[in-house]
Amino acid sequence: MLSKSKLAMVLFIVSEANFFALLLMAYAYYHALDPGGANGAGALDVVTTGLYSVCLFSSSATLWAADRRLRRQEYRGGIRWLLATIALGAIFLYGQGREYARLLRSGVTVSRNLFGTTFFTLTGFHGLHVFLGLCALATLAGLALRSGIRERQTQAVEAVGLYWHFVDAVWVVIFGVVYLGSVL
Repeated sequence: MLSKSKLAMVLFIVSEANFFALLLMAYAYYHALDPGGANGAGALDVVTTGLYSVCLFSSSATLWAADRRLRRQEYRGGIRWLLATIALGAIFLYGQGREYARLLRSGVTVSRNLFGTTFFTLTGFHGLHVFLGLCALATLAGLALRSGIRERQTQAVEAVGLYWHFVDAVWVVIFGVVYLGSVL
């Protein structure tokens, strides 16, 4: 049976999945209207973004390791894995910021055309979700540092874990559709 916190997170994730699905459909629709490349998709740096994406994807593994350690009340190891997860997520956000700066310098902006609007909206909302996940992970690390994770708080760890894995899964789809789709 799902705890209240896990059920709440699952319901939140379902609503967010619908939100991201709509953003992806809008991106795909507007990208199909201008497949010739004038939309800015050709300006995307697939390789560099792919490397930063590996950091985000790896963070799911480090969070899994943190969860295992915290469940066994191995707080030092759990905190180290949580900090590794936070670092990997922060590296991903740094990479997204670099990509945005490079695109803006090359003239790809939110108001330039439909590609810019949908690209920055889709990836920007994902970046916001990563940032919020990092805040939640930092809160968990603070709890673990202060007093360890109590039995009741393990539900929070599970809920944050569900959210973080969802954020990773969403990026798999976004990266596939937006970045890999731009080179096909």
